[in-house]
Amino acid sequence: QLEDSGGGLVQAGGSLRLSCAASGRTFSRYAMGWFRRAPGKEREFVASIPNNGGSTEYADSVKGRFTISRDNAKNTVYLQMNSLKPEDTAVYYCAASSRGSVFTTSYAYWGQGTQVTVSS
Repeated sequence: QLEDSGGGLVQAGGSLRLSCAASGRTFSRYAMGWFRRAPGKEREFVASIPNNGGSTEYADSVKGRFTISRDNAKNTVYLQMNSLKPEDTAVYYCAASSRGSVFTTSYAYWGQGTQVTVSS
């Protein structure tokens, strides 16, 4: 089970940190990803991190602004979002995958989502 948190309302240029807490003892076996769905759009990839916290991947739209990290001791993955833009407004979801990917179909477990709203 994954529980997203940390969303909210922020002005453009501001920052937020999302958290995703996982239950169970197998968190360290899974690659983790963050996705988002903006109003009227399909869910899209934001960032991913392998189970050992190694090489991360980012969507071009967030590179240099967002950072994904994880703490396996706390069963938690984070998404630090800086320099937020109105177009970052979306529901953000964390997800777990046995192999990691930019594709939603590779992820078997999903959080409930947390709303991020960026005002201009």
